[in-house]
Amino acid sequence: MWDYTDKVMDHFKNPRNVGAIPNADGTGQVGSLVCGDALRLTIKVNKETEVIEDAKFETFGCASAIASSSMLTEMAKGKTLDEAAKITNQDIADQLGNLPAEKMHCSVMGMEALEAAIKSYRQGGKPVVFEQQEEKIVCRCFNVSEEAIIKAIRLNHLKTVEDVTHFTKAGGACGRCKGDIQKILDKVNGAQENAAPVQKSFSDMTVVEKIKTVERVLEEEIRPKLNMDGGSAELVDLSGMTAKIRLVGMCSGCMNAQATIKNFIEKTLQEKIDPSITVEQA
Repeated sequence: MWDYTDKVMDHFKNPRNVGAIPNADGTGQVGSLVCGDALRLTIKVNKETEVIEDAKFETFGCASAIASSSMLTEMAKGKTLDEAAKITNQDIADQLGNLPAEKMHCSVMGMEALEAAIKSYRQGGKPVVFEQQEEKIVCRCFNVSEEAIIKAIRLNHLKTVEDVTHFTKAGGACGRCKGDIQKILDKVNGAQENAAPVQKSFSDMTVVEKIKTVERVLEEEIRPKLNMDGGSAELVDLSGMTAKIRLVGMCSGCMNAQATIKNFIEKTLQEKIDPSITVEQA
């Protein structure tokens, strides 16, 4: 049995925004009953501000697919089309408190349906089906293209064929495409490593450089996710490899403040900057 978070179970048992919007401004579809999962997303958009005023979904799939679709609609509502277009599958999973690795493809399906719905709106409202190009199909069992695999690898920093299967389903049936998937992994990750500039280690940076580096990660990776719950974080002090962070807004009085500091902020700084960084609550 899958180890689902309480939030996943809540959105599965009590899904938000189920159904279809009459005369929707945009309709995105992804998946198929043949592959086991399918999602249809409809959105209502304010023509003057391009803010998504409503979003509804119809999903055929497992608990993760339903929960991911439900969370997606909640995240999309109130955002402009440009803001919504930046929602990634990892953002959806993070808002659900994470998903089992084998179910990450459900959050990818949500991201693709939103992409199709936005494209539908920009093309006048005609439904758009998220499709792969036939000549670039790698996994024919689940109709997954090379482009989709490359996108998943880059967006989620995938390293193994198993990772790719979890996020895209590719290679999850007959397995004949696993060799091709490994070649794509080698090509993409090899190119990324070759293109990566030589960077100064965090421990060798000046204090000013360290502060700027931490602030960049706070601004790009941490604050946007805390903002979704009405909170934020501020860098108060930096001494050696220890950063003192103050939670503000809704996060300041949250009973899970220490978990936010350690499990999210510290973990993110360690992943993005240096594994030796520690974070203390100011």
